Amino acid sequence: MITGAGSGIGAAVARRLHARGDDLVLHARDAGRAKELAAQFPGARTLVGDLADPDKLSWAFSHQSLPDRVDSLLHIAGVVDLGPVGDLTPKSWRHQLNVNLISPAELTRHFLPQLRAAGGHVLFVNSGAGLNAHADWSAYAASKHGLKALADSLRHEEHGNGVRVTTVYPGRTASPMQAKVHQQEGKEYDASKWIDPESVATTILLALDLPRDAEVNDLTVRPGR
Repeated sequence: MITGAGSGIGAAVARRLHARGDDLVLHARDAGRAKELAAQFPGARTLVGDLADPDKLSWAFSHQSLPDRVDSLLHIAGVVDLGPVGDLTPKSWRHQLNVNLISPAELTRHFLPQLRAAGGHVLFVNSGAGLNAHADWSAYAASKHGLKALADSLRHEEHGNGVRVTTVYPGRTASPMQAKVHQQEGKEYDASKWIDPESVATTILLALDLPRDAEVNDLTVRPGR
């Protein structure tokens, strides 16, 4: 199951898994997006629920057919809204915390039985902002620092149940989100300067495909140029 499969890193991961024949369940925020993903990845199933409103995810899922088994849950969706602490509104804080932290926790809670049954893997795509916070990044970094805490706690709780937990911390990656960040920073965006999403997808598949005798806990990926 993958969130964020519509663009950037999530789309790169979905393409790689689809090409090798994995059974995909792609999360979408609404029915229109689900239709687009189904057309983009023939044979994949879709699951609709708005990550910006985590209180309603359980209700949304109760009206849809869910997989009985989840081998991996990949949290890749994310949002960013930069600004100094003095300017950020509660709405901006809530939106980033809901999408980047609370909804991943709720999705994980919801699918833990299926993950335990499969001896599955939960993978969180975090950010360099989940390790260090800089000026104008407070809300986004707080959500990503929280995501690190979620992953670390989950790893300790579920190790005995055979569930592996990995966090990947990509640096700046060429994606629509990065283009938005540059716009907010007032900088010119040059995709060639940043990590190709396919390179991040390679590291994610490395962690997922590792034999069961080992587990990658944390993996940091930085631009090579």
